[in-house]
Amino acid sequence: MRFRSLVETNRSYRRFHESRRIPMADLVALVDLARLTASARNLQALRFSLVSSVDMCESVFPTLGWAGYLPRWKGPEPGERPAAYIVIAVDRDLTSEDWGDHGIAAQTILLGAVEKGYGGCMLGSVNRERLAVVLGLPDSHEILLVLALGVPAETVVVDPLPDDGDVRYWRDSAGVHHVPKRELESLITVRFCDETTTE
Repeated sequence: MRFRSLVETNRSYRRFHESRRIPMADLVALVDLARLTASARNLQALRFSLVSSVDMCESVFPTLGWAGYLPRWKGPEPGERPAAYIVIAVDRDLTSEDWGDHGIAAQTILLGAVEKGYGGCMLGSVNRERLAVVLGLPDSHEILLVLALGVPAETVVVDPLPDDGDVRYWRDSAGVHHVPKRELESLITVRFCDETTTE
């Protein structure tokens, strides 16, 4: 798959074919991609907890919040829940700062997941204390993000931002998830180029 296609396919999926499990070997391979990415000061302070068993997935699920713009939706129903999770934490024995390593790692993992036929969602709404207990993490490991993974069971489309500027995602009557995106030109503040490099 071409890189742009990977990016376009890598939407925030929140409903999955739960019965289609993800092998642990695939989760390990995805973390190996993250291992190769940039790390501030090359500290490599991120730590990853991998969850693929049905019982542990059921224990992780209640610690997560799912869609802030869909307040009536409490998350995927049984049968549409994630088949796996990757929990990204930072080892506070190594650093007290966050430079964005977890964002780089998360995006890399999700792009790798798309290449393997999966999809996922970055979740920042997490009961971190409860999840740390579920996972048995050491006190030095602070949870930053949870990646919910599986084979997507929903269609997510990108729409132009409406005239009123409303950025909230929404679902139509067919269950299609719509995500408004700003136009490219509205994101580019200035351009500096020679006349010969304008195209």
